[in-house]
Amino acid sequence: MSVLGSTRRVAFGVAVVAAGAALSTLATSESHAFNLEGETVEFVIPFSESGGSARWANFYAPLLSEALPGNPTVVVRYRPGASSTKGANWFQEQDTADGTLIFGSSGSTQFPYLLGDPRVRYEYADWQVVLASGVGGVTYLPPDVAKSFDGDADDLKDIDFIWGAQGATGLDLVANLAWKMLGMNVSPVFGIEGRGDGRLMFERGEANIDYQTSPAYLRSVVPMVEQGLAVPMMTWGSLDDDGNIVRDPTFPEIATFKEVCEATAGCETSGTAWDAWKAFFISGFAAQKMVFLPKTASQEVVDGYEAAFKKIHARPDFKEKAAATLGDYPQMTGKGADKAKKLATSVPPEAKKFVIDWLKEDYDVSVQ
Repeated sequence: MSVLGSTRRVAFGVAVVAAGAALSTLATSESHAFNLEGETVEFVIPFSESGGSARWANFYAPLLSEALPGNPTVVVRYRPGASSTKGANWFQEQDTADGTLIFGSSGSTQFPYLLGDPRVRYEYADWQVVLASGVGGVTYLPPDVAKSFDGDADDLKDIDFIWGAQGATGLDLVANLAWKMLGMNVSPVFGIEGRGDGRLMFERGEANIDYQTSPAYLRSVVPMVEQGLAVPMMTWGSLDDDGNIVRDPTFPEIATFKEVCEATAGCETSGTAWDAWKAFFISGFAAQKMVFLPKTASQEVVDGYEAAFKKIHARPDFKEKAAATLGDYPQMTGKGADKAKKLATSVPPEAKKFVIDWLKEDYDVSVQ
């Protein structure tokens, strides 16, 4: 036997062994791949079933079922209470690592965290974000009250307003602060479990002002507007690439709070109050809703969810479906979601101090 022939046989044998090892590794990898076939995924939100978060979660649930490996059943569960801190505290304690539990937060979950609310026992740094959704908000009035609104709030200042709010430190503080800056006399009835409950108060005539996030507004308030039972007053607006507040792309025909403020005597779009309002608006709406996995979930599970959301967003019908249900806002995964999470869970110290002082003065609420 020649040396060359022997060398070729050895080389061939090494190649066969290497190929076999590679196939074995691939088979092992595939056997342990993230797959939820036959499983049920619980998509928990810390609100009632009648608000914008419920609308958002129920929009994504069937799409996730189609996009996740193994096509699991995705069920939305509700854990309302204490301006969403009850459900968030519960999620903090969960250690489900296999991808069968995800949690949806909102600005009402983020604000108590930002303000140091003593009810908060959760830590955003522990949670692994896989989706961040921007959203808008619309204030609306009953037709008889809306007759006094002509683009500024000057003729609304002598009206006593009542509305249903979840809590002083939740997302509703954006509305409460905006109305205060406009000089309006708005008394919140704290304690509702979701924005949908505030809308029901409006429908029953128990409240004469309300706001809803875009998903709930599109579904439940637009029909009232079409029937002449409600009139839009303003949106919170949206951010352009330079950080300026511009008209909400979902409701371009409705003026922003900034525009109404500029038209209203005594309301300023500069200074401490404005800076505080804008900071909390950015935190509460630019990345208003996020989907998280527990800190125990593996990178494989995180990657699987990110891939599923990217698959959803790549659907040819997604934009149309989202526009009708959620509105025209960014839907971010990966690095975009990480950046949005950082933006939503931090505010400048001056803005935080202003809001803490205002909550104490107006509502006798101490958060620290």
